[in-house]
Amino acid sequence: MNSIDITALQQELKDKKPRAILSKALSLVDSIALSFSGAEDVILIDLALTIKKDLAVFCLDTGRLHPETYRFIDNVAKHYGITIEILTPDRTYLDPFVKAKGLFSFYQDGHHECCGLRKVEPLKTKLAQLEAWITGQRKDQSIDTRQHLPEVQWDTTFGSETKPLIKFNPLVNWNSAQVWDYIHAYQVPFNPLHQQGFVSIGCEPCTRAILPNEHERAGRWWWEAETKKECGLHAGNINPLPHSQA
Repeated sequence: MNSIDITALQQELKDKKPRAILSKALSLVDSIALSFSGAEDVILIDLALTIKKDLAVFCLDTGRLHPETYRFIDNVAKHYGITIEILTPDRTYLDPFVKAKGLFSFYQDGHHECCGLRKVEPLKTKLAQLEAWITGQRKDQSIDTRQHLPEVQWDTTFGSETKPLIKFNPLVNWNSAQVWDYIHAYQVPFNPLHQQGFVSIGCEPCTRAILPNEHERAGRWWWEAETKKECGLHAGNINPLPHSQA
């Protein structure tokens, strides 16, 4: 891992198609897994399984997802004949938080504390076991926070100097239309909430359908400022700078 020249890798993968990025990722790193939650991630599963059959896939179950999302997760696992590892919050920390603040404190205090316990900490525990992970992030998902995402980067949020972590973003240059073109062309499973006006889907209390011409992240944490629409899973890697390790 320490011998990987991330700058050279970024140049090699710049503007490459998703399958080429996935192929490189899966051949370069053995300890790697794909993070699954939405439409983009199913496309990555669909593509990656043509490269590597024993693909490791995990999903964050916050305990607050829509019923449709739980059925969607099960449907994807059955459709592809794969096991999706379900990551759940540590109740040692979650229970005191809920007892002290209730189930809807984020409407007053902001979503970061709740997301930290339900999403960030379980992900941190999982990523500590890996050398790399694959996400479905796209630049156009957030005008304010994702415009400078590269195809590959050092993960400075969950990695460290002593245990570096690589993050691959194969769909970084795709737009929403390309995502849905692929889904329809290849009959990829998708969350039925998308047919009800939901575009970016998170936890049930923090996600709503959007209006025509609204940005897709407008339905996430709609009571907060536009610049705060990250849950902590990717926030530390926006506007990325070269990692000290090359």
